[in-house]
Amino acid sequence: MRQAILDLEESRIREVANAGLGRGDVLPFWFGESDEPTPEAVRLAAIASLQAGETFYSHNLGLPELRQAVADCAGRLHGPLAAGRIAITSGGVNALMLAMQALLDAGDEVVVVTPVWPNLTAQPRILGARLRCVVLRPDANGAWALDLPALLAAITPGTRLLVVNSPNNPTGWTLARTEQQTILARCRETGTWILSDEVYERLYYAGDTASGAAPSFLDIAQPEDRLVVAQSFSKSFLVTGWRLGWLAMPPGMTPHMGKLLEFNTSCAPVFVQRAALVALARTEAITPRIVAHLRTCRDTLVPLLRAVPGVAACAAPGGMYAFFAHRRLR
Repeated sequence: MRQAILDLEESRIREVANAGLGRGDVLPFWFGESDEPTPEAVRLAAIASLQAGETFYSHNLGLPELRQAVADCAGRLHGPLAAGRIAITSGGVNALMLAMQALLDAGDEVVVVTPVWPNLTAQPRILGARLRCVVLRPDANGAWALDLPALLAAITPGTRLLVVNSPNNPTGWTLARTEQQTILARCRETGTWILSDEVYERLYYAGDTASGAAPSFLDIAQPEDRLVVAQSFSKSFLVTGWRLGWLAMPPGMTPHMGKLLEFNTSCAPVFVQRAALVALARTEAITPRIVAHLRTCRDTLVPLLRAVPGVAACAAPGGMYAFFAHRRLR
């Protein structure tokens, strides 16, 4: 494990060096973060909580009222979701690592759809799992697509976990409902767990769902399915530095996740959870504005990229990145 962590660190150093970090002519556009601060009402809720002396531990799984609010909010998007299936975490990163720790042992096989945010391949490697990657492919216009038959073939009874990030960081590729149904059916056959990173679900521009959010496995799964969904408050509420996320899981898994939380962070800070309650209550005032802003950014940037000789770029249906292809001109 120690060598795996060292290898990961060396890889990250090479990535930064190759990106030219520190050069004055290189702009760091790769961070998944807005250019504006957290809304004032959310900040004031955290201040009020601190001034009220809420500086103590909460329940491992989070404040009951926040778990209920998360379940209610997710339920409006995807159908009924019991609060007993929700665990509050210290960020989406923590949510994903907790899920991996709960599901994986050393030597387990994990299938990951790539390219993807590096943590989603690093986390199982740190735990000693074996990775198999199924790669998205861009077409001539720069639109990314999944080779679904290849993914289904990669998922076997020996596959412990499938990791999917949709809308995807960094390509913006988003699973279609039919693809989700096919994948879920295959994983039911093989007994494979699905870990679905849906942090960008509200940053969705296709306009083809009733909720406005990207298709979610929660839309089609049963409570007892081997499905864990990881979410974050960061992107949809402008609270990246606050570190708050959540997990949805089968009800029988939740008590065990509470124990695992005890050995990781014990709990998320209460004042941050109080701020999240206000953010959720103001969802319709906050999130649509963020999505509209990002859509404008996307629709401004992509045509400019396309105008560059040798660049192929497509307006992604979700996420907050333009992941383009560059072909060397002769």
